[in-house]
Amino acid sequence: MNSQTCRNSVLQGFGLDMASESVYLTILADPDSTVADLMLRLGLAEDEVRVALDRLRRLSLLRPSREDPGVLCPVSPGIALEALVKHQEAELVRRQNQIAESRAAIAVLEAEYAITRHASGDVLERLADIDAIRERLVQLARDARYEFLSLMPVGTRSAESTAASRALDEQMLERGVAVRALFLDTIDRDPVTSGHARRLTWLGGRVRTLPVLPIRMIVVDREVAMVPVDPEHVALGAVLVRGEGMVMAMRTLFDLMWERGRDFGESRTRDGDGLTDQERELLRFLCEGHTDEAVARKLGISTRTCRRITADLMNRLGARSRFQAGARAAERGWFRYPAPAPGPGMWADAPTL
Repeated sequence: MNSQTCRNSVLQGFGLDMASESVYLTILADPDSTVADLMLRLGLAEDEVRVALDRLRRLSLLRPSREDPGVLCPVSPGIALEALVKHQEAELVRRQNQIAESRAAIAVLEAEYAITRHASGDVLERLADIDAIRERLVQLARDARYEFLSLMPVGTRSAESTAASRALDEQMLERGVAVRALFLDTIDRDPVTSGHARRLTWLGGRVRTLPVLPIRMIVVDREVAMVPVDPEHVALGAVLVRGEGMVMAMRTLFDLMWERGRDFGESRTRDGDGLTDQERELLRFLCEGHTDEAVARKLGISTRTCRRITADLMNRLGARSRFQAGARAAERGWFRYPAPAPGPGMWADAPTL
């Protein structure tokens, strides 16, 4: 395989069509090439050359000359291809987010489907209100043999809820039950919730945090799971599921979120792009068109804080609108996730739905 073929293969891996590749490589070898030169050398029609030039400019493989903006100059391969890599990374993360959200949706839809089909109480149980939920959580915690997992997309817990679960948490840990929980990053802003997390960490549980979580959920011993009937309105009740397929889907979702989380108490620093995990998620929501109120609720922050962070990010990106900020962040490859935190984790908190 000659060097030209190798270069073409590399460029095709970035999604460039053959004409665009040929035009770029020709201009790279001879930056003074005109449209007529490219037509003659490559055997392309004028409109094919101009379409290729427009595509290469959009992909930042060509840029306007500083001396003559009407003339396009080639961007060095190292810089140009790195930009394309970031674009691919942003698209990959977008697809990973869609897959994770789809898994959460599958779990909820499975439960709803079972309700509509009047599944037997041995497989599905409807808990009508908060009191029923709390009573069943006490039973689940007392019956847990080896594992108690929870996703808790809330930034704070009431003192009453914390006190009620403390004894159950301690009893499970004393029996050797592995208690793990995922909370929002914002729990460190609430003294009650963060204090409870520190206590349970000391007792031997584990907790991790993420800037956003898809749904409230409990999974016990890989045999039973609990999800709210309506994720936005917990007071409407919950569904207790024992179907093997549905519980496995929920357990898989937990594992995906857990690997992405950071241990509670671990300092959150800005990454190579100068972003926190929370800022990265906020940008993703902006790109998807969510309102300030919806974004604030998902991140467990106030609407005022959400707007302040949004304004700062728009200023850093030089964007005039929320959607433009999300689009520019995607172009810069800002939607990549950091690698999961290595090493042993820390605590967990017994949940209340």
